Amino acid sequence: MENEVLIFGHKNPDTDSICSSMVHEILDRKNGWKTKAVRLGNINKETQYVLNYLGIEAPELIERVEEGQSVLLVDHNEFKQSVEGIEKAKIVSVTDHHKIANFETSEPLYYLAKPYGCTATILYEQFKNLGVEIEKTEAVLMASAIISDTLLLKSPTTTQYDRKALEELTPIADINIQQYGLEMLKAGTDLDDFSVEELIQIDAKEFEKNGVKFEIAQVNTVSIEDVLKREAQLKEVIQKTIDEKGLSLYVLAITDILNSNSEIIALGEKTGVIKVAFGKELVDDKAFLEGVVSRKKQLLPEIDQNI
Repeated sequence: MENEVLIFGHKNPDTDSICSSMVHEILDRKNGWKTKAVRLGNINKETQYVLNYLGIEAPELIERVEEGQSVLLVDHNEFKQSVEGIEKAKIVSVTDHHKIANFETSEPLYYLAKPYGCTATILYEQFKNLGVEIEKTEAVLMASAIISDTLLLKSPTTTQYDRKALEELTPIADINIQQYGLEMLKAGTDLDDFSVEELIQIDAKEFEKNGVKFEIAQVNTVSIEDVLKREAQLKEVIQKTIDEKGLSLYVLAITDILNSNSEIIALGEKTGVIKVAFGKELVDDKAFLEGVVSRKKQLLPEIDQNI
């Protein structure tokens, strides 16, 4: 594997990370470039819905890369969110839609970053710019990633470019976007067979600001109340995670995808940042944030600015 150029998204991969890795490989191979999409974690139920719909396998799971391994990063750039060994890998390119943080390479590289709602939207534009035909498989993968990251275009992260891409991908994908998208999102909210430990790691990312380490995790649901039935267990595992990782703050956002709101659980010595950032007092370590659905655009910037 060390002779192949590997493409992967972040740890605890979401639909954009997996689908964009696979789309990147398709685009590369259509251009005659040999690359291989892999993943850094388990496939979630939302992403599995997409793969089942297309009847294709998930990329291979890897846990580390060797020194000098050539890699293409998608949907992330921070090393702490990437694979073990990334510091000594040869990063050939990055395609991302997040802020740039703690990123340094020893050699020049291709870096394509745009403030879009989804990495797949950037890849869609690459297909168009390079004059490469988009076929059904990659159309479904890109459409699914856009639906996921923008919550069917309802998230505040949604841009005109995401809307345009999804509109133009729809006839190629040959799907009813509303029907398919809602079923896909609902598939990702089936949390019954997840342990509490798994629940808080479905979509968790660690950050650092001025030496302060914090983590923001997010789970999507159609019933916040159902998730909070395990509130005591969630708090216990969150506190354990704080102790093990030396975190100053852990925020779990339980997001209602139908009503576009989130209930957060916040623990750690820096919980005071929640009141400063959102004007909300924590009650029993919880706060309801109306209209908040995006970690990238609504949770992280406010917490990062006030930590």
